[in-house]
Amino acid sequence: MERRTFLRTAVIGTSAAAFGGTLWRGAAIADPAQPATGPYGALQAANSNGILLPSGFTSRIIARSGQAVPDTSYTWHSAPDGGATFTDGDGWIYVSNAEVSSGSGGGASAVRFNSSGTVTSAYRILSGTNNNCAGGRTPWNTWLSCEEVTRGFVYETDPWGVDAAVQRPAMGRFKHEAAAADPDHGYVYLTEDETDGRFYRFRPTTWGNLSSGTLQVLVAGSGTSGPVTWTTVPDPDGSPTQTRYQVSGAKVFNGGEGCFYAAGTCWFTTKGDNRVWAYDANASSLSLVYDDSLVYDDSLVTGGSAPLTGVDNVTRAASGDLYVAEDGGNMEICLITPDDTVAPFLRISGQSGSEITGPAFSPDGRRLYFSSQRGTSGSSSGGITYEVTGPFRS
Repeated sequence: MERRTFLRTAVIGTSAAAFGGTLWRGAAIADPAQPATGPYGALQAANSNGILLPSGFTSRIIARSGQAVPDTSYTWHSAPDGGATFTDGDGWIYVSNAEVSSGSGGGASAVRFNSSGTVTSAYRILSGTNNNCAGGRTPWNTWLSCEEVTRGFVYETDPWGVDAAVQRPAMGRFKHEAAAADPDHGYVYLTEDETDGRFYRFRPTTWGNLSSGTLQVLVAGSGTSGPVTWTTVPDPDGSPTQTRYQVSGAKVFNGGEGCFYAAGTCWFTTKGDNRVWAYDANASSLSLVYDDSLVYDDSLVTGGSAPLTGVDNVTRAASGDLYVAEDGGNMEICLITPDDTVAPFLRISGQSGSEITGPAFSPDGRRLYFSSQRGTSGSSSGGITYEVTGPFRS
């Protein structure tokens, strides 16, 4: 049996759960997302910032690594990575991690905007940490900044920069990537960036207080979809046995990256196999939303490869569309719609040595923030943080 046909058969009947049943493509068959023209149409020629966007969208540069954020005296950090936004009165704040060592300015920074989108200030919210890759916002308006190092910590930070950051060892010490808070069920989901990584959830003893709780790891069969269970990790400290090896039968995920929770589902990505997953928290089941080996109609593939590769950070719009950033690939943010299609939303030209990081929408959903981690120079000191504005659907 041809590989794509075989793999397709393995996920029939389960992937629909990822978007609440809207992934059905035909009678009793559900497929992971397939290439199609995006809801905003084709990408136009690169603009003055080197970004290809659909018609009606514009971009601006918010900050450059090693330079003062415009209209402030704050020098933007190197290697901008995971990010999120927070409502701030009539304006908002965008926070961004620095994926560099403590000696090179590791930690996280923030940019504050007023109601018209003008930058009013920028500042440091976390210092002295290592390789802070992604993270996640909490419902109580803190930013969880995750260290992507062996036995790394999660740090809970204040986007306003008033309260000191707090280390959260109860959330496990491992090579953290991203976090996604689930207020509906009282968990925080965590990805692990290892080739044999795991997918975790942390249940705080008291919701809203991450100082203590229970760390669990997902346990499932060898397939890509179906019901799952969770088992408590005996020693979240990860020493002498690392957390991913403590529970027999824990499901292996190849290079866990971004994750985002909304509407009863936690979406997360694995870069080693270019997959986007969906954990249905209501049904406690797992399914595939996208897999680059499951492109069934080769006539829809451009240049002989799937449209989305190097899957990394992920966010979700109010419309239900997922925006998945590429680490490498052809430097795109691709959009996966609730009706099971995938298409490029934007592309950054001339930066093949970089990766796109930190996609996050402003609270009103009208602006999308993200970074090119290494910019045109290919160096961590060359990062560029952007904003895209346009007619995002709601």
